Amino acid sequence: MGETLAQKILGDKAGKRVVPGEIVVVPVDLALAQDGTGPLAIRSIKELGLEEFNLPRQAIFFIDHAAPSPRKELSNDHMFIRSFAEDAGASVSDVGEGICHQIMAEDHVCPGDVLIGADSHTVTGGGVCAFATGMGSTDVGIGMALGKTWLRVPETIRIEVTGALSPGVFPKDVILHIIGVIGADGATYKALEFGGETIDDMEMEGRLTLANMAVEAGAKVGLVASDDITREYLRERGRGECFKPIAPDADAAYERVVTIDASKVSPTVSFPHTVDNTRTVAEAGDIAIDQVFIGTCTNGRLGDLRIAARILEGKHIAPGLRLIVIPGSRRIFADALKEGLISIFNDAGATVMAPGCGPCVGVHEGALGDGEACLSTQNRNFHGRMGNPEGFIYLASPATAAATALTGRITDPREYLT
Repeated sequence: MGETLAQKILGDKAGKRVVPGEIVVVPVDLALAQDGTGPLAIRSIKELGLEEFNLPRQAIFFIDHAAPSPRKELSNDHMFIRSFAEDAGASVSDVGEGICHQIMAEDHVCPGDVLIGADSHTVTGGGVCAFATGMGSTDVGIGMALGKTWLRVPETIRIEVTGALSPGVFPKDVILHIIGVIGADGATYKALEFGGETIDDMEMEGRLTLANMAVEAGAKVGLVASDDITREYLRERGRGECFKPIAPDADAAYERVVTIDASKVSPTVSFPHTVDNTRTVAEAGDIAIDQVFIGTCTNGRLGDLRIAARILEGKHIAPGLRLIVIPGSRRIFADALKEGLISIFNDAGATVMAPGCGPCVGVHEGALGDGEACLSTQNRNFHGRMGNPEGFIYLASPATAAATALTGRITDPREYLT
């Protein structure tokens, strides 16, 4: 019997053939924590009382969730992180560099890596065919200090996507549709393996979006096979030497296979307060929106900004609506500047902020007022996610977000892309 992507990566690290349900101890290639979870991870490391660390290839602390800091307590946490990282020989990605998951994909993650992170959306790295998964701060702290971790080899659900996406439909719509089909707990501690002709033709940005939201179905990891698109993505970022092809075996054993016809997917929205509460834009009805947010580790990439700018160019956002745009990294911000995208957003009435997480976690910048509704390109719409349990969060693609910003109501982007 053949092996899935998850089995192949973990088996290679364990030095043996592995099967679903087996507990393995594997070396950690990359470990991350961010400014919300980093202090907890550091305290866990300190409690070990180690005199020397066996750090992974890269151990990185990111200051991205509250960056720049809005409160003195968080500023003190940032100081704590910087001080520990210097003493331990770890790296710090500081204010303005961007979101941890985007920077990991751009600069660090390679196919076949094991990446652990004290952040649930560490799964983003699976788009590059790394076994990338979120863990608690204690587990990540120990993984950082010892350079290894334990994992249960997950069963795999194969998501087979066929057909071509219709104009105005994007990978974000696909993953929202998938989560609507299998449910928010439909893949708990499973691997979601994305494949099929649609995925084979999908650019890396779209693959990262799919992997990023695998955890919203409960998955331990979301994986896409590494191929020529992966190779080119790494080569463009000066990391072509770390490419290696990894594909599932034709006779791999899956817990189940879910087939999606991409040609039948429409622009999709997740309604409050769960990600699997999905409807097509056509089914959404007349929903007024107070704030639109384009960015995050899900959809803050250059292609996302390009499609939003295409819709917004020469137009202005609806009266009374706030539009916040945040590039996912400094590299993306610079490229958006060169292409004139930032000027388009500014002229349209948007507020453009420095790379980082921004309103997504409700720490600062863009918190909702009581009863307000936000349509966001982020990955999660739980109660209080954006800083106020009395707010309402709708999830959609950057195209739907940009179209909605123009009308002040949830709007089909295809009206602006003909």
